[in-house]
Amino acid sequence: AVPILQELIEKGEEEDACIELLSNILEVLYKAQKHGAGEGQHKDHGDAELVKVKKHIQLILERLLHTVNRRVIVLDRDNTLRSHYVACMAAILSQLDKDHYSSYIKAFPSRPELMDFLMETFILFKDLIGKTVYPSDWMVMNMVQNREFLRAINQFAVTLTEMFLSNSSFELQLWNNYFHLAVAFLTQDSLQLENFSQAKRNSILAKYGDMRATIGASIRDMWYNLGHHKIEFIPGMVGPILEMTLVPELELRKSTIPIFFDMMLCEYQLTESFSRFEDEILRRLDSEVEGGRGDEQYKQLFESILLSCCQRHPELAKPGENFVALVTGLLERLLDYRAVMNDENKTYSMSCTVNLLNFYKEIDRQAMYIRYLYKLKDLHVSYENYTEGAYTLLLHARLLKWSDEANTAPMQGLHSPSLHTQRQLKEALYNQIIDYFDQGKMWEEAIHICKELAEQYESEVFDYEMLSDILQREAKFYEKILKVLRPSPDYFAVGYYGQGFPTFLRNKVFIYRGKEYERREDFEMRLLSPFPNAEKLKSTSPPGQDITGSPGQYIQCFTVQPVEETKFRFKDRSIPEQITNFYKANHVQKFSYSRPFKKGPKDPDNEFATMWIERTTFLTAYPLPGILRWFVVTSTTTTIISPLENAIETMMKTNEKIMSEINRHQNDPSLPVNPLSMLLNGIVDPAVMGGFAKYETAFFQESYLQEHPGDKGNIEKLKDLIAWQIPLLAEGIHIHGRKVTEDLRPFHERMEECFVQLRAKVESQYGVREMVCFEDRRSGRPRSMAWGPDWNRLSHAGDRQVLCTEATATPKLAPRTSESEDRRNERKENRSSTFFGYRRQDTRQSISELPEPKDEKQRLSHNVSDSSLGSSEGKQPPPRRDSTGAQPSPAGLSPTGFGGRMKSASKAPPLPRKISPTVYETFLEQSDAAT
Repeated sequence: AVPILQELIEKGEEEDACIELLSNILEVLYKAQKHGAGEGQHKDHGDAELVKVKKHIQLILERLLHTVNRRVIVLDRDNTLRSHYVACMAAILSQLDKDHYSSYIKAFPSRPELMDFLMETFILFKDLIGKTVYPSDWMVMNMVQNREFLRAINQFAVTLTEMFLSNSSFELQLWNNYFHLAVAFLTQDSLQLENFSQAKRNSILAKYGDMRATIGASIRDMWYNLGHHKIEFIPGMVGPILEMTLVPELELRKSTIPIFFDMMLCEYQLTESFSRFEDEILRRLDSEVEGGRGDEQYKQLFESILLSCCQRHPELAKPGENFVALVTGLLERLLDYRAVMNDENKTYSMSCTVNLLNFYKEIDRQAMYIRYLYKLKDLHVSYENYTEGAYTLLLHARLLKWSDEANTAPMQGLHSPSLHTQRQLKEALYNQIIDYFDQGKMWEEAIHICKELAEQYESEVFDYEMLSDILQREAKFYEKILKVLRPSPDYFAVGYYGQGFPTFLRNKVFIYRGKEYERREDFEMRLLSPFPNAEKLKSTSPPGQDITGSPGQYIQCFTVQPVEETKFRFKDRSIPEQITNFYKANHVQKFSYSRPFKKGPKDPDNEFATMWIERTTFLTAYPLPGILRWFVVTSTTTTIISPLENAIETMMKTNEKIMSEINRHQNDPSLPVNPLSMLLNGIVDPAVMGGFAKYETAFFQESYLQEHPGDKGNIEKLKDLIAWQIPLLAEGIHIHGRKVTEDLRPFHERMEECFVQLRAKVESQYGVREMVCFEDRRSGRPRSMAWGPDWNRLSHAGDRQVLCTEATATPKLAPRTSESEDRRNERKENRSSTFFGYRRQDTRQSISELPEPKDEKQRLSHNVSDSSLGSSEGKQPPPRRDSTGAQPSPAGLSPTGFGGRMKSASKAPPLPRKISPTVYETFLEQSDAAT
């Protein structure tokens, strides 16, 4: 039967017949063997028969094993036929014992033929393990196959040690194949008992045992048998050994993790470093943990075992300790990343990705750093976080040079196929970054990139066509800054308290940048969705130890205000509001939260007298926006604001808000008037808000100054702010009067009446502040008022001299060249901007005593001549005209820090010159007529 079966197998015909014939042969042999071993009453006869049976089995196996092996290898496309032959092999292997293997190995006529057989068998076994022929739920068939493969692998390992280990006979590839086969066997899914039910696990352990421990011990012993040949497997075997140690079996981990130290020691003894081993384990650890392997227990075991091994070798104590700290730090970040990478909400995946890329940047692993940069970029783009995606790509672009050097780091994304030089890749990245900044409305950042590209096109590569394109894009961004509405985002402080959060969140505070028009309620809902069991803290105060140390989850969320950094290039200059608003909410690293509290005896009629403010300032690790929409808070400071200081801040914010509304309506006459109406009426009408009368009652009394003598300067500041609010309100009411509908005319008239009374009261008590119109034809874009931060120069009570000057510099026209040039010049001529200066007038002189100018030119000159303080005779001498006071500053801003805009200098100035209602009404009529 044996020659017939061999012929059928070689021809590959009649598979069922082959299997049936082989089964019959095996059955006869099994019965003969059982009969020979079981006939006790005929022991001698049975032993003789058994010897014959074994010899016959050996003959069959020697003739069939190679044939079956080769036949299985070529049956990849037919899984059914493949499974039949695998069953045949398992049946054959089950009949082999040590003697059979020994006889079979010795039967090879030459060493090369034996090596070929072992190579072929290792490849075959690895292929069958990787491409299982049985369904995963066929437990018995899989375990029988594994049991027989394990016996065969261990028998062949003995052959390797005996015949292929000495210096003259060592075969690197054969040993390498053995290690890869053994690791593949150990890590196959069918042996991972922790994935099975408890009943199935117990059944497997009872019948077959945990084969992972057996093969793991064999791998360890084979590694230590290598002796001085170990260095040849570094770093090639680092990955397979790491994969083996990550199997979640405690005893296996304890027995195999020391192999890593042996690798370190082996490389260190030859090179005095183990950099190759370190690089490989960091690289492979990343992919293994991301693939689902590794846990907290492994991190602890790795740390304790390797530190213990390093301490026994003084030369490796310090470098070994650094290596262990490096790997455990990476493991911690990788485990955090894996825990959230599949969450529906990718917010925390982004945080963990940034932790990883920062880690790789610190240890100078550029390839891994770039890999996680692109992972982060893809996450941002999927959530339409285009600004953050642009900043992320910019990190990669900054690593590249404007040169024709070849790219050395692995390229990611869509850029890699055709971009061979660093210049090509950097240019492509910059263009994509510009697109992302444009989509994120960060045109200021896009302009910076455009300028850098333009410099390259103009001065380095001389590509004027590309230069033209990039300059046109840059011009469009400038236009968008002034014309496209950009709402300022809100910022939120979020604290994660309790031991129930992952380590990268636990007991930390973050500042989040909200999306456009996102309410806090919507933000909180989005924030809490990944943590359905978290409890929201109602208090904004930092929690105590009972919260931070508890096993639960507590989230704290409240709105914070960005603290704008001082922009020296904007100081004392009139800048359009569209420009300055951008910097108020962007490139910010400090944020504040003000919590009011009561202190001292309560005054039921005036809460401002006892309203103290606890202001907490948060400093983030990086400015916002950045590569994330949030950053961790690195430090906090707390200051206490007194009621008087709080009043000053409130008045400053109110004045700034009035100026902002004025600028908005001057720049865009089509805006609705309702927000301006509510703002002005809330200040002017005492029946609505009470105005600043509460401040006067609380702080301007003689008793307060006696109790707080150090507050005299701040009281003067507050009075100055109150006085400055009057001209701002006048301008706002003037605009309101022009735009109000007839239905709201009674409302406007009521507001005018209240303002007249308020103005008379304030000017009589705190002096007159006047806004003076300046015409500046050197600039063709609308200006905005800029409230100067230096309040010391506005609060001194002594005499001062402020000059308000008319600037009417008319630009020269270029020679006529074309119609387009003419039109452009005409547009420049028609555009103008105005600036507001101020005049402080002594309260002894009433506004009604000043002469009324007959026309606008006389009025401007009158304002200039009357801008100094009165003399002892009550008359105002003309100011001395000098180089500093007679001309406006280059920025066109008056010394007060105010700026403003009017459509035309021919229109009436915004402020009336009389305080009587009759004159004020006449002023309004003249303004309306001019409009």
